[in-house]
Amino acid sequence: MTVAPADHAPSTVASRPGATVSGASPAGAAWLGRRVLALNDFEALARRRLPRPLYAYVSGAVEDNVSLAWNRRGFEDIALRPRVLAGVASRDLRIELFGRTYAAPFGLAPMGISALFAYRGDIVLAQAARQAAVPAIMSGSSLIRLEAVMAAAPGTWFQAYLPGDAVQIEGLLARVEAAGVETLVITVDTPVAGNRENNLRAGFSTPLRPSLALAWQGLTHPRWLIATFARTLVRHGVPHFENAYAHRGTPILSPNVERDFSDRAHFTWAHLASIRRRWKGRLVVKGILTAEDARLAQQHGVDGVIVSNHGGRQLDGAIAPIRVLPEIVAAVPDLPVMLDSGVRRGTDVLKALALGARCVFVGRPFAYAATVAASAGVAHGIALMHAEISRDMAMLGRTRVADIGPDCIRRPSP
Repeated sequence: MTVAPADHAPSTVASRPGATVSGASPAGAAWLGRRVLALNDFEALARRRLPRPLYAYVSGAVEDNVSLAWNRRGFEDIALRPRVLAGVASRDLRIELFGRTYAAPFGLAPMGISALFAYRGDIVLAQAARQAAVPAIMSGSSLIRLEAVMAAAPGTWFQAYLPGDAVQIEGLLARVEAAGVETLVITVDTPVAGNRENNLRAGFSTPLRPSLALAWQGLTHPRWLIATFARTLVRHGVPHFENAYAHRGTPILSPNVERDFSDRAHFTWAHLASIRRRWKGRLVVKGILTAEDARLAQQHGVDGVIVSNHGGRQLDGAIAPIRVLPEIVAAVPDLPVMLDSGVRRGTDVLKALALGARCVFVGRPFAYAATVAASAGVAHGIALMHAEISRDMAMLGRTRVADIGPDCIRRPSP
């Protein structure tokens, strides 16, 4: 068993007086401490900083945003059952997952094109997670080469969107293996692109299409324009989708982007079986929402599953992951079952743990944190979540993550 590196965020805590911000100046840490008291506080700040199309890309879901709302409602409908006088002065948040010890039971979910809303966003997110000793998943729709991210933050998981083409799959697997990736996450809930009407209404599209309206958005958001977009162009050129295949992908402005991401409908369980035979590292499938598919994933040799509806960004009306989590855990009791979509608070993490999740991943809030204050923002967000989980465990009367179980919650009657 190995221990994930950590420069701060101790795993055993006792009445921490407040969260600290790694990598921030005292003035910057004080500013974040005053303005950002919870993960949700990052969103309003990021909304002011980002051009409207980019904010819409991060914040929105699909069609009527039904699943987006259901993801939050699923957590809100679960009540906590605190126990008292349990001797909780010291709490241990550590978890073991895939032979590695992490400092807390949550991590950073993959977020596409993060280098557009924060300078070198993928590296910022991965390094902050590594320093805090929590897992992070790099997105396959990223704009920074995975080799650069793995060099900056070894141990980062890599998420792939795979086509139904054996040659292309083999090429990407060879590249991922050579980059030193240990945990490969295959997202399986994107056979076709979701109907993201909100993106189009706000002026965001893939490929990104230059227009007077888009130029105006850049000019009216000068901090983003200078610190993120212009800095990226000067130092690294026009962003490309770097990690879809073994070779470099197309520029984000190219009309060929749609072609490069159009072959996922051909990806099947047969391809997953072939990947399992080929891939020697840990294999996780992300986007499972039924017990049937969880059992099929286990039969195909995966090492873990992530219950997810893509943050409400694919099929509107898809059930909230927290609601199906118990039946999936029951279906594959020998597999680590993880969860994302809708997680915003330490209490959300504890509710998921109580229903059997081994780890919980958070997406949008950390994208906003990177937008607002780069690595210091992400580190602050991680520290806030760590402190919330510790505090909430104490009020539940629990001192270890392993003690969080079904008796900690009450779900609504059917």
